[in-house]
Amino acid sequence: MNAALSRRAVGLAVGAFVLLVALVQLLPFYVAITTSLKPKTDLSSQWSFPFGEVFWGNFVTAVTDGGILRAMSNSVLVASVSTVLVCVIGAFAAYPLARRPTAYNRGILAINVGLMMVPALSILVPLYSMLAQMGALNTYWGVILVMVATSLPISIFLYASFMRSLPISVEEAAMIDGANIFQTLWLVVIPMLKPVTATVGILTGVGVWNECALSGYILTSPETRTIAPAIASFFSMQSSNLPAAAAASLLAVIPVVIAYLFLQKSFVRGLVGAEK
Repeated sequence: MNAALSRRAVGLAVGAFVLLVALVQLLPFYVAITTSLKPKTDLSSQWSFPFGEVFWGNFVTAVTDGGILRAMSNSVLVASVSTVLVCVIGAFAAYPLARRPTAYNRGILAINVGLMMVPALSILVPLYSMLAQMGALNTYWGVILVMVATSLPISIFLYASFMRSLPISVEEAAMIDGANIFQTLWLVVIPMLKPVTATVGILTGVGVWNECALSGYILTSPETRTIAPAIASFFSMQSSNLPAAAAASLLAVIPVVIAYLFLQKSFVRGLVGAEK
């Protein structure tokens, strides 16, 4: 009886803690909603909801003056191409590292983990100089190249960890049937990577979608800039338009939420498999 009560008390405590964390995570969205529904001249608290007259002009400003729809289309292009390249290159690069545990491959994996810890801004100056020499500034292919390079370490790590949890007997059976290494990888291994591919896809897509530090320097033209630099354009040294920025942020988060709702089960399975 006491054990059952203690387990119930622990369950309630854990549930209360999870609920508290969820509320803390949702507070920024609440503030963004209340701010976006008020005019710029409204000096009331950001915590108060406009129960009277709701102002939708900030969303119009985000679309017309901020070019948020053009920025979202640019982000869709950059995020989609980057995600596909990261998934394909990461899977092919991780396979020999996972299936051939030599000292050389273990060293490559260790270097890969080390690259995950390097802040992207630490390489901004040489990266910007190299892109300028290549003529890659304000181009889609230039920012895609950077996004793929910065996202590959975590992709290779997750794919290699997940592949090590897969039974190698299936691959051996395919090779006995006459399949070569490339056929085995493409026809046998790749179909089993759907959970971790969803995880890598979400992490890469959301990371590229939200990326601001590098893309803010690489994409300075309004025609090519992505969503984060477009939102940042509402702030300047002279003035800022916080309600319009909040409205643009809410518009920008919609595609990410929809994608996660469809892929959340595969996302969790991919993380669990990578941990084994």
